[in-house]
Amino acid sequence: MFRTALRNVLAHKARLLMTVLAVMLGVAFVSGTLVFTDTIGQAFKNKSAKSFENVSVAVQKNGGYSDPADQDGKQQKQTLTDGLLKKIEALPGADSAAGTVTGFTALADKKGKLVGGEWGSSGANYFPDKNGKDTRYTFTEGRAPKAATEVALDSRTAERTGYKAGDTVRVSTDGPVMKQKVTGVFDTDDGSVAAGGSLVLFDNATARKVLAASSDYDEITVKAAAGTSDAALKSSVEKILPEDADVVTGKALADEQATQIADETGALGQVLLYFAGIALFVGIFIIANTFTMLVAQRTKELALMRAIGASRRQVTRSVLLEALIVGLVASVTGFITGIGVAVAMRAGLNAAGASMPDGPLVIAPSTGLYALLIGVVVTMLAAWLPGRRAGKIPPVAAMNSVHASPTTRGLVVRNTIGSIITALGAALVFMGVAIGKDGKGFLAGGAVFCLIGVIVLTPLLSRPVIAAAGLVLNRFGVAGKLARLNALRNPRRTASTAAALMIGLTLITSMTVLATSMQGAIDKMAVGSLKADYQISMANFSPLSPKVRETLDKLPDVEASSPLRTAYGEIDGEYSTLTGVDAKSVDKLLNLDFSSGSFAGMTGAGALIDQKTADKQHLKPGDSFPVKFDDDKTEQLKVAGVYKGNEMIQGVFLDTPIVDKHRDEAADAQVMLKMKDGPSAAAEDSIVKALGENPAVQVHDKEAISAQIGQMINLMLNMLYGLLAMAILIAVLGVINTLAMSVFERKHEIGMLRAIGLDRSKVKRMVRLESIVISLFGAVLGIGLGLFLGWAAGTSIADSLATYTMQVPYTRILVFLLLAGLVGVLAALWPARRAAKLNALEAIKAE
Repeated sequence: MFRTALRNVLAHKARLLMTVLAVMLGVAFVSGTLVFTDTIGQAFKNKSAKSFENVSVAVQKNGGYSDPADQDGKQQKQTLTDGLLKKIEALPGADSAAGTVTGFTALADKKGKLVGGEWGSSGANYFPDKNGKDTRYTFTEGRAPKAATEVALDSRTAERTGYKAGDTVRVSTDGPVMKQKVTGVFDTDDGSVAAGGSLVLFDNATARKVLAASSDYDEITVKAAAGTSDAALKSSVEKILPEDADVVTGKALADEQATQIADETGALGQVLLYFAGIALFVGIFIIANTFTMLVAQRTKELALMRAIGASRRQVTRSVLLEALIVGLVASVTGFITGIGVAVAMRAGLNAAGASMPDGPLVIAPSTGLYALLIGVVVTMLAAWLPGRRAGKIPPVAAMNSVHASPTTRGLVVRNTIGSIITALGAALVFMGVAIGKDGKGFLAGGAVFCLIGVIVLTPLLSRPVIAAAGLVLNRFGVAGKLARLNALRNPRRTASTAAALMIGLTLITSMTVLATSMQGAIDKMAVGSLKADYQISMANFSPLSPKVRETLDKLPDVEASSPLRTAYGEIDGEYSTLTGVDAKSVDKLLNLDFSSGSFAGMTGAGALIDQKTADKQHLKPGDSFPVKFDDDKTEQLKVAGVYKGNEMIQGVFLDTPIVDKHRDEAADAQVMLKMKDGPSAAAEDSIVKALGENPAVQVHDKEAISAQIGQMINLMLNMLYGLLAMAILIAVLGVINTLAMSVFERKHEIGMLRAIGLDRSKVKRMVRLESIVISLFGAVLGIGLGLFLGWAAGTSIADSLATYTMQVPYTRILVFLLLAGLVGVLAALWPARRAAKLNALEAIKAE
């Protein structure tokens, strides 16, 4: 039977090509993911270990680094001072000690725009060692900064901005713009820079002044002298540390970072493997379809094997052996291709600017084993049912027909099972919707059952959908009618082919619905609650100086302004956010949905509270309530109004003088502006110039806020589309495979059609139209199911996101349908050409 299986594989290698490609792509996705994550994980670990080569112990503040952005108006106590560094360096077991300072530093490009983004713009100190060098940085041009008016730039930032040594740049750390001279350009292994950020180096004294809280170091690293162990040095350092500092060994830090890297690369790998699993699941339909068609085309051959003594098990086993051979070939080629995929992914990330650390390609033995097991198991699993059907072919009955059509009884059983599964899935989905945010488990289970149920029901659904398409197909004459009849001839085959495309489009549509609806909900919260024309904030969302508002109020075009000054406190033991605003102008800047009361009465001790707080504390307009601030002092406030809050606008609004009494230093999270003539380019330009064209300060109108939200959502969607592209590609291969094998199967029929006058162009059109119908059928099912599941998932979001309403992305859905039609056209190119080239006389003689 093995020789028979091998002969059959070699005899039908062309028809098995698409199956091999489908499995190969799925295996390549899996093995490529494993090789890629292992490679970058090991490279980052090696880089991390190298960065700790000169660190025997590190001294840190208890609770980690202290960020000036987190001060919240309070002065911070000095801990890691220059005096402590010198004491540590003077210890007998210490060879050297270095202080590290980092913080937000905005660098303006030549057009005045922020370089590096909100979270990737950083600054650090240059701390020279005994030899006058800081081993963290390698200068490729110029020298390190030595004076308060000097800085150095990382080479990536210098390259994309065009700055070089000798240029003057504009930087800002906490508000005021500083004009600095670039003294040098350096290379660094800093991960933020590799991810597209910018790094500005100051001399040590300047960095401590402009970046550090209370001129402190963030960390002090110590290198042990020869003959001193890390443990001994750690013990010596511990004896001189203040209570609010701690010391750890360099090895412990390296191990901690290695664990973090492993967790992050593991999480990335899990996401990629999840989508690889989807691609393999889609591939199962192609494999099953291929072997089903091969079994049908070899009915006489299999019947003859049964007649000469082969048992059912032997026939089934021969089909599974064929699947084993196909799986082995696909696994090996997929594994090799996966290594290429890993190399390409790494090169692609480097080309995109996300520099990956150098290191050898890591190919673990387990990766090859996984690739082999996955390819073989998936192929044999998909071929099991066709093999079982092959074993059931009766010797005598099967010899009467080459292509035994599926029995009506089999379709009835399938439709019954599919209806039950779909009904169960729908019931679980509606149960999850009824329960609300706690019904996510029911929704997930229902979605899976609905997807499986619709897949089982696709033969039944194909008839009405394709019949409806007949209204359009009939306009193409004989070719259109034949295409419709061919698509309906074998519902199971059509269903399996369409189901592969349906799965991908179901996921894409549901995620698109959720993403666009979320975008609308967030947009409503962020923009709908604003009357202000502009929001001004620091790029890294650290506090703004009150002088910013004072400066802006002097502009003649400003009608109203108010800060958003955050504080924290307790109302009857419940933690609450307290926001200070200008009570006289806030009604022109915020658009709150009041359930009772209004902005009137906010002056003095008046306060606005959200509905949730009002319900919990049983408060209404006119009631008084105590608020305990985080300085342990209490204020008696009076409810002026109750509004419906959301995730962005919530808590208690009160007049700024009350908030300021409980802060060491006034600082604003944002400043809101209302212009007399509304937003305009001239108004924005006047605001930017009034603030000194500061790259650290962001000026956003409502459109900019909406665009920022849309950009994040679109980035997420594009990533998901890219990850699902492999599943769609495999589905396309399925359409090509089905059509090609169908052309071979109908060789005699096509020959007869050619003989009675159907020309080659109409044969091509027939195959193309059949391909388009199958593709659109899968697209219609996928989009319909995706909309249903998107609606269901959205109901659980709506319970926790008040502004959420389902939005149907009609434009994108139209694009999906057009792309599905294009897939049908492209998939039919080779099969249609092959069908048109058939010799009519030879085809008529074919069995």
